[in-house]
Amino acid sequence: MASGVEVPTYQRYMNGVPVPQTRKMLRMREKYIVFLVFFTFVLVCFGGFFFLPDLRDRVPVDDASQIFIPQKDGVSGGKIFRHHPLEGEDVHREMDREKLIEDKKIEEEKKKAEEMKKALEVVNDHEAVAVAEPNDSEKDEENAKRREKVKEMMKFSWDQYATYAWGHNELKPISRKGHSASIFGNSALGATIVDGLDTLYIMGLMDEFKKGRDWVATALQFQGASDLSVFEANIRFVGGLLTCYAFTGDQIFKNKAVEIANKLLPAFNTPTGIPYAIVNMKTGSSHNYGWASGGQSILAEFGTLHLEFAYLSKITGDSVYLDKVTKIRNVLQQIDKPNGLYPNYLNPKTGRWGQQHTSIGALGDSFYEYLLKAWIQSGGVDTEARQMYDGAVQGLENKLLQTSRTGLKYFSDYKNGRLEHKMDHLACFSGGMLALGSAGSSDPGKYLQYGADITHTCHEAYDRTAAKLGPEAFRFDANTDAKSVRQNEKYYILRPETVESYFYLWRLTKDQKYRDWGWEAVQALENHCRTASGFSGIRDVYNANPAKDDVQQSFFLAETLKYLYLLFADDSVISLDEWVFNTEAHPLPIAGKHSSMISS
Repeated sequence: MASGVEVPTYQRYMNGVPVPQTRKMLRMREKYIVFLVFFTFVLVCFGGFFFLPDLRDRVPVDDASQIFIPQKDGVSGGKIFRHHPLEGEDVHREMDREKLIEDKKIEEEKKKAEEMKKALEVVNDHEAVAVAEPNDSEKDEENAKRREKVKEMMKFSWDQYATYAWGHNELKPISRKGHSASIFGNSALGATIVDGLDTLYIMGLMDEFKKGRDWVATALQFQGASDLSVFEANIRFVGGLLTCYAFTGDQIFKNKAVEIANKLLPAFNTPTGIPYAIVNMKTGSSHNYGWASGGQSILAEFGTLHLEFAYLSKITGDSVYLDKVTKIRNVLQQIDKPNGLYPNYLNPKTGRWGQQHTSIGALGDSFYEYLLKAWIQSGGVDTEARQMYDGAVQGLENKLLQTSRTGLKYFSDYKNGRLEHKMDHLACFSGGMLALGSAGSSDPGKYLQYGADITHTCHEAYDRTAAKLGPEAFRFDANTDAKSVRQNEKYYILRPETVESYFYLWRLTKDQKYRDWGWEAVQALENHCRTASGFSGIRDVYNANPAKDDVQQSFFLAETLKYLYLLFADDSVISLDEWVFNTEAHPLPIAGKHSSMISS
């Protein structure tokens, strides 16, 4: 049997005799190794005394706390938390005492702010009592100066256009030559002239107005063979001319408006009556943009014709214009609204919605505006428009109105059942729209507050940039609040929508901050957009010295400068009781109202 004890597999022998495995002394080689290790240890320990640098001249030993306690400008600052308190010192008690003092200061500041707020509340038939604020005469003088500054900006913009680009659509202020965007085709139609005329009139720049009027009478022609945007031609040309007619009664403005509107009518020749986006001025052939959900009509474009066409029918006695926009209204009334929303695309042949994308910014914006303003324009008679507006806003409130992580209200986009937490600069008009539409709504206080909240968000988008001007679009997510994150959204092209909301909120609330915010915008435009030969858009609002895009947009004269001027003017200048603005800021008269507008 095998033994239960394991036998070693190897055995050392010396001269044939087995050698035991254990030894009682080290070999010579091992002794050398132990000695070297010991010698190295001794060298390291004692060598440091001779080779380490002397730091006593560099760090005073009597102030060693400088090594461990953070410094501020070379002096110990802030609160110092020691590991060991000094004798007789209770660190926690001292910290509590400091916190109580700080809390008391905060409480006192809150109390003062509350007292100031109460002191500024409206009393005695809504007359404000100003405490530590400029008196009425000082405010009037300040507003007059601000108004004159905006007037100077308008005259400068117009004069530079007249010098370098007269008759062209827009000015390239750096290149000092004319510019024409694709929306105007390839024709020089004098868009800046027609767009800016009513602003000149409101500001009392009558020599400039007369020069523009004479050009309209002798040179404004829509005879070329180029394609033209129906939407842009309506809001800029037809709208601008109709306002000048309403201001002056000059028949040349009415006749030219009719001439241009007639050029647009072939675009309405579709099975549904929903017009195409593009019309050829010579042939009348029409089509849609290929990129628009496979060539469909755009909500904001065919939904932004009612004010101008209704007024045209009124002053001409020809119902054809009103009939066209009424047919559009009927289609939109009867069609199903998915989730109570109006998508941005509609097929003009079938009357069916295209891509399920809803936005109160680009592609959708002014459709909602015109529902409300059609009701206002009619003097409250067009109740169908008001009902459609209220229903549309309810849908937007339910699906698109959001609150950011820091409490900012904004309208997101809605695409195929999902929210995109982005807000266009174009959507900043909605603050003013909601405020304007609060009167006559089911809950005036709520919608006025929504308008104020949206306007506040858009001001924040401006305030969070280096240029203090708003980006083309801004986003909201876990890390971003009212800021652009994409380079192609950081530009500013002299857009008016935010200052438009300032204007409405000022008129409706008389809160001074809206005038102050408007003045911030004036200063930012002067600092970053003014050139030697006009105003230009900028490419990156987050850059303190942004590059310019070299375009003075016609709507800068028609809208941005007009709303800024009116923000600092008396309420009687374009009274909201008598006038309603089209989406290009051209005022049209409210039915049954008589204007006493001109006084600034």
